[in-house]
Amino acid sequence: MRTIRPLLAAVVAALTFAAAVLFSAAPASAHDVAESTAPANGTTVAAVPASVSITFSNKPLAIGSGIAVNAGGENWADGAVEIVDNVVTQKLRPGAPAGTFTVVWRVVSSDSHPIEGSFSFTASAGGTTPGTATAGSSPSASAPSASVPTAGTAAPGSTPAPGTVPDASQPFPWSIVGFAVVAAGLLVFLGVTARRKLARGGDSDGENGGNAPAE
Repeated sequence: MRTIRPLLAAVVAALTFAAAVLFSAAPASAHDVAESTAPANGTTVAAVPASVSITFSNKPLAIGSGIAVNAGGENWADGAVEIVDNVVTQKLRPGAPAGTFTVVWRVVSSDSHPIEGSFSFTASAGGTTPGTATAGSSPSASAPSASVPTAGTAAPGSTPAPGTVPDASQPFPWSIVGFAVVAAGLLVFLGVTARRKLARGGDSDGENGGNAPAE
């Protein structure tokens, strides 16, 4: 009985460790979510903003991220995206015309999985031309941020965002599988060891009983 107790304690410890690993790894597989945009989706602003931005639930990765700002058959994005904390910003080239703008974004989530989506807004007046830009203009001054109804759904027929994005397949959690295999092997080993010790104990009791002197 004394031999079985340490084995049972080891089995319980192994199961507890495996469960902790599995449950701690589960939240890491969740993708980031676009929480708001500026300008807000579907709104009308007085003039074309100097930049557009998207706020995510976590800080996305810079590699492979890109935003296209399409209007009048042309992409008005200027340069690479800027990521500060969980806000991704894309500047616009001066001289964009008034009208409807479709913003198509694609970023790499903090869990290394690419995510994409789109939103749109309308500008009542065109953007300023070089040399006449107004200092301090920003998308936040044009319209407040709001939730993104179309976040995560790419607009049909829209121009894909620039940049090369890693493979979109979800990385398989090999580390979890490895821990599970090790835990299972440990349980099998402990079970076989306990069975052998019980068998030896039974044989020993039988031998002692057979050699006992007769009264």
